[in-house]
Amino acid sequence: METVHDLGSYTFTAMLANSLKKFSDRPALSYVSGTPINYAEVGTRIETLRNMLWTMGIRKGDRVILFGPSSPNWGIAYFAIVTIGAIAVPLLPDFSVKEAETCIRHSGASSMIVQSRLSEKVPNPSALGLDRVIRLDDLSLLSGTLGEVIPFPGAQIHEEDTASIIYTSGTTGRSKGVELSHRNLVFTAIGGQFFQRINKFDVGLSILPMSHVYEFSIGFLMFFLNGACIYYLEKPPAVTTLLPALKVVRPTIMLSVPIIMEKIYKNKIVPTFTSKPLVAALYKIPFFRVVLHRIAGKSLRKTFGGRIKFFGIGGAKVDPQVERFMKEARFPYAIGYGLTETSPLLAGSGPSITKVGTVGPVMPGVEMKLVDIDSATGVGEVTVRGLNVMKGYYRDEEMTRAVLDQEGWFRTGDLGTIDKTGRLALKGRSKNMILGATGENIYPEDIEFVLNQHPFVSESLVVEGENSSLVAYVQIDEEKLAKIAAEKAAQEAPQGAIQSMTEAMGEAVTGAMNDMQYAINYKREEIINEIKFFVNENVNRMSRIDRIEAVHQFEKTASQKIKRYLYTISKSMSGHGGKS
Repeated sequence: METVHDLGSYTFTAMLANSLKKFSDRPALSYVSGTPINYAEVGTRIETLRNMLWTMGIRKGDRVILFGPSSPNWGIAYFAIVTIGAIAVPLLPDFSVKEAETCIRHSGASSMIVQSRLSEKVPNPSALGLDRVIRLDDLSLLSGTLGEVIPFPGAQIHEEDTASIIYTSGTTGRSKGVELSHRNLVFTAIGGQFFQRINKFDVGLSILPMSHVYEFSIGFLMFFLNGACIYYLEKPPAVTTLLPALKVVRPTIMLSVPIIMEKIYKNKIVPTFTSKPLVAALYKIPFFRVVLHRIAGKSLRKTFGGRIKFFGIGGAKVDPQVERFMKEARFPYAIGYGLTETSPLLAGSGPSITKVGTVGPVMPGVEMKLVDIDSATGVGEVTVRGLNVMKGYYRDEEMTRAVLDQEGWFRTGDLGTIDKTGRLALKGRSKNMILGATGENIYPEDIEFVLNQHPFVSESLVVEGENSSLVAYVQIDEEKLAKIAAEKAAQEAPQGAIQSMTEAMGEAVTGAMNDMQYAINYKREEIINEIKFFVNENVNRMSRIDRIEAVHQFEKTASQKIKRYLYTISKSMSGHGGKS
């Protein structure tokens, strides 16, 4: 375990020097299908790129766009940028052309390192003030002037110097440039070891974007700090790419967002234990449910390669039923909570101390308190202070003052409770809270958890409707719906359908398709009514849903949170790919 005493200061320069000195011959970075390069080679590549950047005229304080998916070269490029004293500006790979352009202009960057596949999102770099462009794939020059390479002479890097400006694509709609210092990020990487120790023999599989501070701080910096090895997927994470990667890498540590484990639970675990009447009956009995979950847990650990000891979940609140499954299955999950503005980690639990429905204790070095507490429920807004709290929003003093006071306290906008042992439990976002008709506080996230338990609901979102009503948007499992509708259509098909198909193939096919579509539409409406009944039977009187609206697919942030601002009743859903 490396500490600030080993590094000497909370800077990337100090971290890099310490890791190269202690772990030079250890494997560091690799693609799943490749052979890892060691820390010494990483250091050589960082030095080569740093000299290149310096020769091109990049100096301390200059902003450099870093636009690409997670890869070994992403981390190398980041270290090269910040150890010059320049500022890395990571862009999320799923940013649109417009989002990328807006962030580039706002940052005032003059240089960019971009993956070839994403260069089409910045078709005219010079028009955005980007005079120097480097290809992330092989760290070669795409545009700009490079004469005889001048060795980087070194620079004074201070803890309070800005290391990154991170543009969030959050659930509230407005992207903000979060300015994070060397101290902010390195402090988090060191402090995160409170929840999980990492050593040079650990192996990680990265499946989240490094441009998201959660993956960067915990999934990259914590590994680099301790001389561990990280593998990257060549393609976006999907079943076809992830399962083979798990067999090859056999990770000891992984980071994820809740939706991945939620899909495993809903699509694999629950059907396994509810498809047969006898097993389904046993599954309802707590004792047998735990036994079945233990069996499933062994299989799940094997699927993850058999060596997993830390499966970190962050980015959003975890469904309590999914968390209960992981706990009973003895799957080594961990919970983390934080925001981009806090670099990001604030509180969490390692696998041995997780408690269903709570986040866990505060990270050492961070102060946390609740403000504006509801005397009836004990729920208040979470505020924090510590070395990981951002410098502010880049070029936006007014927005900074709205969340960060002169004493350094940051208002997270999250609602929660803190018990006598100091464990934090989250209730939701203060902006999401709905004030009921009689003045009661309604937390939509609690209702969404109930909605998501319905077997036909993939995801859901609850918003306030007209006259203090509650409206739920639900994404229905279309594959499951089509299967049941097809079975129903087959049962109701006329006895002579096969014969008629022989006699008049065209008419029969058209008729069959019409019957199938009718069956799907009928079943969808039936399920929507069933969902409404289900949720209203399982929530309190103030939280009952007045209307259900079907959504084809929710638009998401990088951490797979639904962009809530797109789904308000006052706005048209058309144009967002939302309402079906």
